[in-house]
Amino acid sequence: MATYRAFEVTGIRHFRLVDRELVDPAPNQVRVRVEYCGICHTDVLAAEGLRMDPERPVVPGHEIVGVIDAVGPGVGTWRIGERVGVGFLAGHCWECDPCRRGDFVNCRDQAQTGTTTDGGYAEVVYARASGLVRIPDDVPAAEAAPLLCAGLTTFSGLQQIGSRPGALVAVQGIGGLGHLALQYARSLGYQVVAIARGREKEPLARQLGAHHYIDSTEQNAAEALQDLGGASAIIATAASGASMSPLVAGLAPRGRLIVLGAAADPIQVNTGELLFGTRTIQGHLTGTPIDNEDNLSFSAAHGIRPRIEVFPLSEAPKAYEHMLSGGARFRAVLEAGV
Repeated sequence: MATYRAFEVTGIRHFRLVDRELVDPAPNQVRVRVEYCGICHTDVLAAEGLRMDPERPVVPGHEIVGVIDAVGPGVGTWRIGERVGVGFLAGHCWECDPCRRGDFVNCRDQAQTGTTTDGGYAEVVYARASGLVRIPDDVPAAEAAPLLCAGLTTFSGLQQIGSRPGALVAVQGIGGLGHLALQYARSLGYQVVAIARGREKEPLARQLGAHHYIDSTEQNAAEALQDLGGASAIIATAASGASMSPLVAGLAPRGRLIVLGAAADPIQVNTGELLFGTRTIQGHLTGTPIDNEDNLSFSAAHGIRPRIEVFPLSEAPKAYEHMLSGGARFRAVLEAGV
C-alpha cells in the first residue's frame, strides 16, 4: 500500500506525523504532490483548537504549491504534470446563490483548506479543481507559496480602494502581509506610507517601497497622515483592533480602511469620523483562483517577492511556533521533499 507523510493536528497544537494511504482523487478533484507550503497566521484556526470539532484530525496549511499527479472523474482542463497552487478557499461549488452571481469568494459550499479540509503540511494534498491556481514558470515555487494567500490578500485588497495613481496609501504593519502590501502599493503607482512601531523598521520599509514612514510610538499616526494630505486608503494588516481604531481619522474624504488583519479585539470608531468625510471601514478576505493567477503574473512582472525562511516538512511544528512567535522574517515555508 502506497502512503505519504502528513502532519495532523488535534486539540491545541497536538501535532502528529502520520502515514496516510495514497488514494485516487474523488470526482472533480486532483491529487497534488506538494513541493512547498507556506505557514500563515490563519493556521491558528486548525492548530489552536478554534475549529467546530478540534478533536477531528486535520492537516493545516493553505499556501500550497505542487504538481498534479492524478486527476479525478469530471476534471476537464487540468493535466498531470501541471504545477498548481491551492489557497485558503478550497474551491467553489458553482451552484449556490453567490456562485451563480459570480461571487465565488463567498460560496456557501466552500471548504477552507487546512481548516475544514486537509491542507499542505503534507507530501500530498487533494484539491477541488475549481480551487486550483496555475503557477507561472518564472515564479520560484518556494516564493509562490506565500503569494497564494498573503500576496493575494494584500493585492486584491488594494484593488478595492479604486484610487488614482499618485494617491496616498498607507500600510499599517510590516509583517507577513505588510511587507508585501508595501511592494504592491508602490508597483501600483501610489504614494506609499508605512506605519509601524519603532524606527528600526524604517530602512526596510523604504527598501520595500515606502515613500514615507510613521513611527506610531512617536507620532499620532492619524495626524501624521493628515499632514501628508490624508490617506485615500489604509491597508490594516496588524492583528490588533486597538491599533486600527485611531487610523480612521487619518483618512481623506471618501477614504477606506481596508481590514486584512484578523484581531480578537474590536475596532472602535467615532461615528463622526465616518459621517464627516464619508469614510468607510471594509473587511477583505481574499480573492478567487483566477484573481490569484493575476496576482502571480503581476508579482512576476514587478519583481514582488516575499521574504521567506524555509523549513523541512519534518520541522512543521517548529516552523509553526516560529511563525506564531512573530520571529519569522517574514513568511515561514515548508519544503515537503525533505
